Amino acid sequence: MEKVTIRQATPADADAIAHLHVRVWRQTYRGLAPPEVYALLDETRRRSTWREKLTANDPNQIVLLAELEGRPVAIGSAGAPSAGIFGDLGEIKNLYADPDVKRQGIGRLLLSRLALHLRERGFPGVGLGVVDGNEPAIAFYDALGGTRVGEYTDAGPVWRSRNIVMVWADSLVL
Repeated sequence: MEKVTIRQATPADADAIAHLHVRVWRQTYRGLAPPEVYALLDETRRRSTWREKLTANDPNQIVLLAELEGRPVAIGSAGAPSAGIFGDLGEIKNLYADPDVKRQGIGRLLLSRLALHLRERGFPGVGLGVVDGNEPAIAFYDALGGTRVGEYTDAGPVWRSRNIVMVWADSLVL
């Protein structure tokens, strides 16, 4: 693997994160998200969301940015659970990797660091929701030992997607 660094993102990273998030999201959810939702997601909307996350004063929340030779290539965030189905587990809220760097271990490393953060905050395990139909992501989480424990409908601001809940009970993803 080339020189990858993972660091905690700052508010100054909001533009780069929004750009990466939209690019990866559009590729990932083309054909899965309804067309009107797909059209709504843009960098302006995402920039606002990421700025809010990056300026929140929440000790349980973390946003990590992976860079390859200084170029943002993956993002991840985690924190307290956002849906009752996660119980007392910490939640991986976002994990997006540039398609150009998939299968290089960056997603695995990012997920591991997010899980470590949650464990350090006292969460007994880690959970995440993955959109039903996102087969590459489901296969990735299966390969990392995630256990499917249920389904829920994400109450997201625009799209009520059906999600599969994956958990790692001991909070050690890797």
